Amino acid sequence: MHSNALTLIDLFAGAGGLSEGLSEAGFHSLMSSEIVPAYAQTYKQNHPSSKVITADIRTLDAEKIRRELNLDKGELDLIAGGPPCQGFSINAPVRSVLDHRNHLFKEYLRFVDAFAPKAILIENVPGLVSFAKGNTLRAILDALAELGYGADVRILGAAYYGVPQMRWRTIILGLHGKRLPPHAFPEPIYHAPIRPNFTTYFNGRPLVKFPLGTASPDFVTVEEAIGDLPPLAAGELGAEVKQYICEPQCDFQRRMRTGTTGVLNHAAIKLSKINLERLAHIKPGGNWTDIPAHLLPKGMQRAKKSDHTKRYGRVTPDGLASTILTKCDPHWGAYFHYSQDRSFTVREAARFQSFPDHFVFAGNQQEQFAQVGNAVPPLLAEAVGLPVKAILQGA
Repeated sequence: MHSNALTLIDLFAGAGGLSEGLSEAGFHSLMSSEIVPAYAQTYKQNHPSSKVITADIRTLDAEKIRRELNLDKGELDLIAGGPPCQGFSINAPVRSVLDHRNHLFKEYLRFVDAFAPKAILIENVPGLVSFAKGNTLRAILDALAELGYGADVRILGAAYYGVPQMRWRTIILGLHGKRLPPHAFPEPIYHAPIRPNFTTYFNGRPLVKFPLGTASPDFVTVEEAIGDLPPLAAGELGAEVKQYICEPQCDFQRRMRTGTTGVLNHAAIKLSKINLERLAHIKPGGNWTDIPAHLLPKGMQRAKKSDHTKRYGRVTPDGLASTILTKCDPHWGAYFHYSQDRSFTVREAARFQSFPDHFVFAGNQQEQFAQVGNAVPPLLAEAVGLPVKAILQGA
């Protein structure tokens, strides 16, 4: 089944968004490492032939795992991973070099040293580029060079690759014993209404891959992403497996529905009475500024209209979703449905992340939202994986 696929191990794997996209690009996951049990369970359900290790990566013997996988050093095609990035995030309250999560890159590098894969892939938040004045990123690239990898970095906008949300990721790619060619990073295929709000230069050169004139103007919209999913009232659970309300209306829906006959992980969160009252005043594209002052939380009643512009937002059907976070809490951003008086479900959040509908999330609803929000969008991962595959195969 996987005889022609390139081999992959996925570290800090989460629910497996990176592996899901890379599998579509032609890679097969031999092993993954994830510390959170619910995340690891989701990964195992969706990648049943992969060896899933649920443990703190700092306790793992990389050489022993390589031998257990029956791999010689240098035989593995790719090590991919996203070490926890909260400490680097431009949205984090404190971006500190003392944050222990920042040093988990060393564990990733330890596996690279043990396996000596032909290629490496690291994904992170855009804030990595400016963290510690760029010195952290320089240290990572220097460490990879010491291990024999020609590596480079770009910042990719997920919406440019068919993901229907405003999400950016920093991608580091490297080849063992070779300089990384310019075409290693994928060219955007769509124009989309997104703008960087972070540092876009590193060592004096621009990192963001912007679409060229040949890219399509028809980015995937919110309605195209979720318009075929069954309607729900706030707090409505419904059947575990629900039916689509129509035939696929666009290529994105057709792709999301491949391999499944129903809708899972689609139950609506119950909203408080006050949030339902607030929601009644918000039009598509609107936000907290549409809500009468007496209905606002006390802390927002004195806020400037220019502040908190995404809070209590209702998305527009012809636009992009906000960046999907670890819970679709309306107090955090624009997570109200454009035509239904409720916030997004796990499945809708997963659609905005480009997870196919056959990808089922384990754990309770809170854990499922966290898995979706922490994931790499599979369509973005696939876009990154395709040129890497071509390079490794000598195409």
